[in-house]
Amino acid sequence: MANLLSAEKISLALGTQQLLDSVSLGIGGGERIGIVGRNGGGKSTLLKVLAGVHEVDSGRLTMANGVTVGMLTQADTIPAEWTVLQAVVGDRAEHEWAGEARIREVINGLLPGMDLHDVVGPKSGGERRRIALAKLLVDDPDLLLLDEPTNHLDVEGVQWLADFLNARRTRSDSALVTITHDRWFLDATSTNTWEVIDGRVEQYEGGYAAFVLAKAERARIAAATEERRQNLLRKELAWLQRGAPARTSKPKFRIDAANALIANEPDPRNDVELVRFATTRLGKDVIDLVDASVTLGGRELLTKQTWRLAPGERTGIVGVNGAGKSTLLRAIAGTQELSAGKRKQGKTVKIAYLTQEVRELDHVEGWRVIEAIEDVASYIMLDGKETSASQLAKRLGFSGGRQQARVSELSGGERRRLQFLRLLMSEPNVLLLDEPTNDLDIETLQSMEDVLDGWAGTLVVVSHDRYLLERMCDRQVALLGDGKILDLIGGVEQYLELRAHHLQAQAAFERQGAAAKGVDATSLAADDAAGAGAGGRVVSAAEEREARKTVARIERQLAKLAERETKLHDELAAAASDYGKAAEIDVKLRAVLAEKDELEMEWLEAAEVLA
Repeated sequence: MANLLSAEKISLALGTQQLLDSVSLGIGGGERIGIVGRNGGGKSTLLKVLAGVHEVDSGRLTMANGVTVGMLTQADTIPAEWTVLQAVVGDRAEHEWAGEARIREVINGLLPGMDLHDVVGPKSGGERRRIALAKLLVDDPDLLLLDEPTNHLDVEGVQWLADFLNARRTRSDSALVTITHDRWFLDATSTNTWEVIDGRVEQYEGGYAAFVLAKAERARIAAATEERRQNLLRKELAWLQRGAPARTSKPKFRIDAANALIANEPDPRNDVELVRFATTRLGKDVIDLVDASVTLGGRELLTKQTWRLAPGERTGIVGVNGAGKSTLLRAIAGTQELSAGKRKQGKTVKIAYLTQEVRELDHVEGWRVIEAIEDVASYIMLDGKETSASQLAKRLGFSGGRQQARVSELSGGERRRLQFLRLLMSEPNVLLLDEPTNDLDIETLQSMEDVLDGWAGTLVVVSHDRYLLERMCDRQVALLGDGKILDLIGGVEQYLELRAHHLQAQAAFERQGAAAKGVDATSLAADDAAGAGAGGRVVSAAEEREARKTVARIERQLAKLAERETKLHDELAAAASDYGKAAEIDVKLRAVLAEKDELEMEWLEAAEVLA
């Protein structure tokens, strides 16, 4: 493996903070490295040092001869007067870029539907960032440095980028270094993980899953005093082992070691207990949208949809940009007026809504952090225990000293944390989160998930962070732009399959020239995509009736299996000391789970016909 770059004992201080302290590292050909660490810990500075745009105080940086470097920063540097095409392909002739499959793949993957002859200036921040990323991927430098490349990408875009990098950045003369808080993306793309912490760069083999295990093992072997931190890592590892099966890469660590480490670690949440407690707090009625429709700007985003939120329900919402995810969240909150239908709210419901704005902190700008939190409440009940504002603030990354900082001095990530803390201190029983991962580092995300694991209430999350959706939510729904709310039994993986069918159907439709006959290509393609289980063809009334019968039958069977599964779990717990009986019950339980998996696949096929 060729060594593209070496750093020997490099040090760098900014003000009084030592960001890098005698750090030595190397980047080899074929490596894909993910960088993690706390906000403000020096991740972006390290990337700039590797790119040669930020000088170090001491040490030496050596680059192999002829190595080209390209970096995606969080700053916008594209000239406003350029066209999109000019920004992406530069001065390449049309026959040159149009004839290269890799360049067409980048444009189609990152800039779908964007007019390449538009001027860059009026584009949104998210669009300009995607244009900058597309330019880098088209240029294809030997050493590709990406600072938060998944920002402004939806779930589908993140999947595409991961697939592209895995396919295109495997050459022995190229390497990739990425800063990201997207744990799914980190695990899907990285062969190695670096953690920037306290001036050091700790190096781990493998992606996020391997990083979590190795870090937990190091903490255990060293008998670390940070007990709370170690418990969080073990909890995260337990989720990685027991969580959603649809992972794109296998953890690169010894399964036996992982199982031994988490042998006594309980599930992240006691769902039965939380639902029971949530029902006590909320009653049976939470929020119902009945035959609800929402029209904005002449476009119907929701069309006669019914959704009844249950006590303790944890649901994630995914969908294409502009499909109405935030609008649906506002409709649930009651801040978005319905154009038809009705909204019903239970008498005991208390809603907290985390928007993508932090303007509600404007009136506390001059306050200290702890004052801004205690302004809401001094104590709350969390995880069955009384928790003070200071204790909760510490769990979410505000150390004792940082709690005394002025709100006006906080970074974007810290303001987001404070916003979340103030919502939790209001003790809501319905929590609505719109893109909660914005500006948060991985450590803070772990802490937020840990807090919500012990929170009893109804949770609805809009996010493009696939890992967070699978980790925090027991159910996912999708908005595909057709005004419907689609239940995703297969989770995010099903959503990506539906979107792929949608794009294939739309492309086929356009090739056939059906638009010339006055047919709405977009709506027909959406119908075909949603009906992917029927092979992309129009579903007959008879087939639809049969599919509805199948769905109803399977849902009854699944309900019975769920009761049986719960009963067997109880019997297994009671027979813990009787090995023979426990083994017998375990066989029955495995049979139930296998039958459940088969029924869910059958349900999925029937549901796709009806979508």
